[in-house]
Amino acid sequence: MSENKKKDFVIPRPEFPKRAVITGGMPYGNKELHFGHVGGMFVFADTYARFLRDRIGKENVIFVGGTDCYGSPIAEGWRIKVSNGEFDGTLEEFVQRNHDRQKKTLEAYGISPDFFGASGLGRSKQIHAEVTDWFISSLYKKGQLDKITTMQFFDEKAGVFLNGRQVIGKCPVEGCTSEKGYADECDLGHQYMPENLINPVSTLTGITPTMKPVTNWYFRLRDYEKLLQDWVEDMKKDKTIRPVVWKTISEFLKPPVIYVKREFEEKYNGLKDSMPKHKYIEEKKKPSFTIEFEKLSDCDKACEILTENGIRYRTGKTLVPFRLTGNIEWGVPAPVMDGAEGLTVWVWPESLWAPISFTQTYLEKSGRNRDEWKDWWCSKESGVYQFIGQDNIYFYGIAEPAMWIAQQESDEKTADIADGDLQMPKIVANHHILFLDKKASSSGDVKPPMADDLLNHYTPEQLRMHWLGLGLGQRSVSFMPKPYNPSAKPDEADPVVKDGLLLSNVFNRMIRTAFYTTQKELDGIMPDNAPEEKFVKEAEKAVLEYERHMAKFAFHQCTYVLDSYIRNGSKYMSKAITGEFSDKDKLKQSLANLFYMIRIAGVLLHPLAPFGTEKLREYLKADERIWSWDNILKPLNYFTGENHRLEFLPPRTDFFTRHESQFNTSEE
Repeated sequence: MSENKKKDFVIPRPEFPKRAVITGGMPYGNKELHFGHVGGMFVFADTYARFLRDRIGKENVIFVGGTDCYGSPIAEGWRIKVSNGEFDGTLEEFVQRNHDRQKKTLEAYGISPDFFGASGLGRSKQIHAEVTDWFISSLYKKGQLDKITTMQFFDEKAGVFLNGRQVIGKCPVEGCTSEKGYADECDLGHQYMPENLINPVSTLTGITPTMKPVTNWYFRLRDYEKLLQDWVEDMKKDKTIRPVVWKTISEFLKPPVIYVKREFEEKYNGLKDSMPKHKYIEEKKKPSFTIEFEKLSDCDKACEILTENGIRYRTGKTLVPFRLTGNIEWGVPAPVMDGAEGLTVWVWPESLWAPISFTQTYLEKSGRNRDEWKDWWCSKESGVYQFIGQDNIYFYGIAEPAMWIAQQESDEKTADIADGDLQMPKIVANHHILFLDKKASSSGDVKPPMADDLLNHYTPEQLRMHWLGLGLGQRSVSFMPKPYNPSAKPDEADPVVKDGLLLSNVFNRMIRTAFYTTQKELDGIMPDNAPEEKFVKEAEKAVLEYERHMAKFAFHQCTYVLDSYIRNGSKYMSKAITGEFSDKDKLKQSLANLFYMIRIAGVLLHPLAPFGTEKLREYLKADERIWSWDNILKPLNYFTGENHRLEFLPPRTDFFTRHESQFNTSEE
């Protein structure tokens, strides 16, 4: 429904951009997709992309995603599999295999990116390398980069520098619950300098590595602290932004601090005068005390002094220079600047602008000009929506927007982006999707089920509806599939199956009743009656409520709207379509009302459950205009014409099915 039709509604409707880019996170190319990739992020990105296609027109939406092909986790994973005899092929062949499997999995779940690329494969590899060169060179020319020499882990026994995943220790960031700390980041996304990693061990030889100097390019992230703070204040006023986003970002926008255990307080007192200027903060109930610094360099110097004197400590979350390059061979080549040669780009920064390169690749593939990408990423008429998991907020919510600001044409950097500059993204971050009440990770103790494996027990739409209804935008929620739950009782309902019954039982029955009655009583000709006014009003109310929830990314609330609307339709059906139909005029009106409710429910359900709703459209013999919100309140015959004959519906046809494994069970 176009914006100029707002007058049809009493309550103001939410506004949407003229164009939109939706991005799904970048799964690593070292594995297939586990349930968290799909159920924790991709299903939500796909649902919103599908909604916007219906809402503002599919020609105005680009949904891109892709495989993150580079980085030490992939190179190390490939090395281990080859050495164990689990894979026989090149590193690129390893990534290609995993990319193909990821793409196939997304297709099985109805995930519908316009382009699912790969940063290290094919044409998208070439364009991604060009965009990377432009992005980093541009930052360098704008004076936003520093060449910094730091210490990197070196395995004396193997005689090699160790990449990020070839070192493991304990994360030094205070309060971090990560099970694994790597060279300069833990698996929860906390950043720190390599020399601060606690108890480092080489995964190649098992020895404690030494430190040797290396030189890399770093983005001046800390220079953007004030602008990020301004952006956070704007986000707090935006009710569509989930609090987890700005709260997480705010944690990194505090002065640099060090937490020291109480047992070292006497030693600290003897050293404090030799340390850079700082403030001692007393927190009596905590097992440590805090020292706060004005400058990060002072904090780093204090860390050196504490380490030299055997004092154990942890650093707080704060902004540190954002590393852009490294010396890993498997990476995008970095531009040669100021004599620094042979460097590759660290995987995290290049994955942030990968959606831009994927957009360009998609445009080229579609026969359009690659330069059109600016109409999508740099125009105030366009919105950029990035769907991610909670762990990745540091990168998408701090590093990315700071680099976007740094790319502004004006010398006066501001968080208020002008038209023509890279627009600040709207970050849609889900909380953790747990597995059997524990955080699941491919690298952790609790292994998540693979997304493909779940399809041996459930249909894609059962899983989509279940995940969308969990409320991950509000809190972390556990995924408890009965076939994987050893503590589930035999007579206990499966929560995934239970959430799918609205469609497989209630909505199926509504649709079948409307079709079979029309076939039996009206020779399959759909009534031309207009729906009664009260049904239009009820539809208007449901449509507006749904749309407002979708504008806030409250997907679970959208499922509640559908649940209420479909169940009310079922109740009406039970009362109105019963017994003998001697009064044909009354029957026609009742069927017209029922088909109208089916049509409205189908449009609202279309982004969530695409397979079943497309099957419904085919049997209604309607074209794709039926999904457009330009005519959201119109009855079916607006699209089909009068005396429209429906497709014949065979007996016991299901539009929303249950998995074959679920029949003859207690949920039957």
